[in-house]
Amino acid sequence: MIWPFNHFNKPRATSRGTIEAIYGMIVAQAREPLFYERLGVPDTVNGRFEMIVLHLWMVLRQARDAPDGAAFAQALFDHFCNDLDANLRELGVGDLTVPKRMQAFGEAFYGRSAAYDKAIEQGGGALAKALCRNVLNGFGLDKAEQIAAYVDRTLAELARFDPETLQSGRWRFPPVNTSVAVS
Repeated sequence: MIWPFNHFNKPRATSRGTIEAIYGMIVAQAREPLFYERLGVPDTVNGRFEMIVLHLWMVLRQARDAPDGAAFAQALFDHFCNDLDANLRELGVGDLTVPKRMQAFGEAFYGRSAAYDKAIEQGGGALAKALCRNVLNGFGLDKAEQIAAYVDRTLAELARFDPETLQSGRWRFPPVNTSVAVS
């Protein structure tokens, strides 16, 4: 017998379409031209990867403490991995090489996530230093400080959303042009 009130007992998983929409928001924000034109992020495959990782980390950081946040975070991370896999194959990377590249991407993601989490805990400019090292290839600490200010503002914005709102995709990243002092 189907019990009509089962949906009250177990939270519903975030739909695939919603995960795709949230991931699309992450990618779109990571491609914001101001990061590349004025904040020194290299407009390369690696620079864009670093910005996607940064934005994904911010969303996952907010989701991890929420009830049922683990399932949402896993679905979003899986979509990220599937996107990377598809992009590698589209670029012509061979079937035998894709798993090695995916492992390297995974290690990079977890390494960046750990570094950014640790930097947030440390405070005092540690995030800017981590961003300078990872995103700006060690150059432009002043630009990294501006990106860190954007990250701080974005994390504060994401913290305002309850788990349902975050997992629904009914939110937006703050604009870069009003959150970062561009010189």
